[in-house]
Amino acid sequence: MNKILLEVCCGSAEDVIEAWKAGADRVELNSNLFHGGLTPTVGSLLVAKRETNLPVMAMLRPREGGFCYTETAYRVCLEDAEALLKNGADGLVFGFLTADGRVDMERTRRVAELARDAGKETVFHRAIDVVPNWKEAVDQLAELEITRVLTSGQAPDVSDATDTIREMIDYAGDRIQILPGAGITMRNIQRVARETGASQLHVAVHRSCMDTSTVNNRSIFYGGCLYPPEDRYQLIDGAAVRNMKGTVG
Repeated sequence: MNKILLEVCCGSAEDVIEAWKAGADRVELNSNLFHGGLTPTVGSLLVAKRETNLPVMAMLRPREGGFCYTETAYRVCLEDAEALLKNGADGLVFGFLTADGRVDMERTRRVAELARDAGKETVFHRAIDVVPNWKEAVDQLAELEITRVLTSGQAPDVSDATDTIREMIDYAGDRIQILPGAGITMRNIQRVARETGASQLHVAVHRSCMDTSTVNNRSIFYGGCLYPPEDRYQLIDGAAVRNMKGTVG
């Protein structure tokens, strides 16, 4: 098996540092992974870049719940894009769709140009997994000179769509990179790599860490109605990243 570049999905600067220690090749930096990843703070980007030498791809997503943003939310994206690029992001990760679920060419073009003018990479994220015609989307994104596409092959779990991923890679050719991600584990990573023929993979592996500062009142919750435990948080599982990297890298 050829060497596979391993990108790790991170939700904090601490995640980036753990991924770096474990041998990751590149990271995607977000906030709020519970909602699929939202725009990170500039502070988390600055610390991640200061403490590691990893390429950091910064998420550009102003809210959860779809990818057709209001004009106000899109203006926030533009401001965040400029701030993230100015403060060391190695690329931007984003996905803009129209109300009918197709690639929003104008919004995508504008952000892509911001990154390209700064000499940085661009990634169209898993918004592509809900478009009605992925070949049309790949053609459009290649036309806009997007660096790569993060995709699960339009399936909930990439391991269930390895045939689609391979087709996407073949269809994209040298025009645009295809980055498979979603549901990759130590158990299936070799199969996904083999069956897709991918040269890079996107993984998210976390472990729970304890924070005992809330134990005095366990009836208090600060989140939504799902009420996750308030005495723990998620951190990149360095051992899992290290094992995955040793398997495919």
